[in-house]
Amino acid sequence: MPVKLYGPAYSTYARTARLALEEKGVPYELHEVDILSGKGNEPAHLARQPWGKVPAFDHDGFGLFETFAIARYVDEGFPGPALQPSEPRACARMTQICAIIDSYGYGAMVGKVFWQEAIVPMQGGTPDAARVAEGRQAAEQVLDVIHRLMEGPLMCGEAVTLADLHVLPPLEYYRMTKSGASAFASRPKLAAWWDRMNARESVVKTRPKLG
Repeated sequence: MPVKLYGPAYSTYARTARLALEEKGVPYELHEVDILSGKGNEPAHLARQPWGKVPAFDHDGFGLFETFAIARYVDEGFPGPALQPSEPRACARMTQICAIIDSYGYGAMVGKVFWQEAIVPMQGGTPDAARVAEGRQAAEQVLDVIHRLMEGPLMCGEAVTLADLHVLPPLEYYRMTKSGASAFASRPKLAAWWDRMNARESVVKTRPKLG
């Protein structure tokens, strides 16, 4: 049976899972679950993800949720290029960067700045300047820390890892905003990383279409 991924194409976390599948060359079906319209709270999706979030994943009856767990399963369960370093310290750094995005990055970059500067105006509202400022301050700290932790042209060296796939989707949304447009100006390693990642087929193929 094919791999099934449940979540909207616009979701950063669903995109991270898709990036892992694309990088490994694993065929999959994307089943759109529009969480913004409440589809995440429908019984069928709650059976896959008890909190109604995305993504959820199924491989031949084996269900998973939580993006890092899905991405690790994809890497370890299918042939293709390794997406996790074999050296313990590099693997720990990869996990640390993913956790930084989960704990401090996503909420600031997407939940506050992108939501206020992009989604609120699309819905006819006025951005909350205080929330934007709060989000930008937190996002800039996250980018400073990640920039310092980078150990090569990519997040953990020369090869793409789950850290790269975790960082890219929320950072792409952040850089679309007025607040994030200059995110790379003082971070040359991150700027070079973006140029390298942005050209990858997996990134181009999974880029969300907004508007």
